[in-house]
Amino acid sequence: MRLLRIGAAGAEHPALLDQDGTTLRDLSGLVDDIDGELLADPFTLDRIRAAAGAGVLPVLDTPAEVRLGPPVARIGKVVCIGLNYHDHAAETGAEPPAEPVVFLKAADTVVGAYDTVLVPRGSTKTDWEVELAVVIGRTARYIGDNEDPLAYVAGYAVAHDVSERAFQLERGGTWDKGKNCETFNPLGPWLVTADEVPDPQALGLRLWVNGELRQNGSTADQIFPVAEVVRYVSRFMTLYPGDVINTGTPAGVALGQGDGARYLRAGDVVEAEIDGLGRQRQTLKDA
Repeated sequence: MRLLRIGAAGAEHPALLDQDGTTLRDLSGLVDDIDGELLADPFTLDRIRAAAGAGVLPVLDTPAEVRLGPPVARIGKVVCIGLNYHDHAAETGAEPPAEPVVFLKAADTVVGAYDTVLVPRGSTKTDWEVELAVVIGRTARYIGDNEDPLAYVAGYAVAHDVSERAFQLERGGTWDKGKNCETFNPLGPWLVTADEVPDPQALGLRLWVNGELRQNGSTADQIFPVAEVVRYVSRFMTLYPGDVINTGTPAGVALGQGDGARYLRAGDVVEAEIDGLGRQRQTLKDA
């Protein structure tokens, strides 16, 4: 299933995208929202599947310009994995890490897939990063070696881990200052349930800036695969339904282009997509 939330910020309501890829179906008669509570409820998810298969969900008559909000509401935390692609580590001159590099983004950085991204005041190096987002569907703590970490995954989505590199790397302290500016985590356009993604290590990721292809990678190049990431993170923090893990970005970011790199600025348009998970588009403006 492809689950999404439509409407103005703060007033989104739940919907489903039909298999035809164009028809929106109303879920408000079955659920209040797409959130961790729903994702942890297999009975209700099965009811949605059955209703979708029977074709009984009402069609939403929505205008073409309807806003798509983040596909998951009330996200508890966004866990990010840095330097998780061999080619991205190489382009930045970093050694592949021996263990996953983990940092957090505040949940309030998450916006819709087509929402405006704000270039922070004082920014000189706002950068792009297309990433596979993993959405948790069961509480995960200390996942054992004999367990399947993917059984804890509700679904997958496209994420754009926007980063301000000067804030991140040149201002001292941790990466947090360059990762948590407002609007710095567009998510969606929808959440694709895990049953429709049989192999999260076989997905192509692409990102364009002003129509120019900048990133073109595959999750097959991840240093730490999705299952290993979920298991690893669960040993340092509890993952709850609705939590999001951004699993890293492939090569092609501005940071990897050296001193002559052109970073994002107001007026730029970024588009990002992942095989089977949809496509995002954001226009940047100054904060």
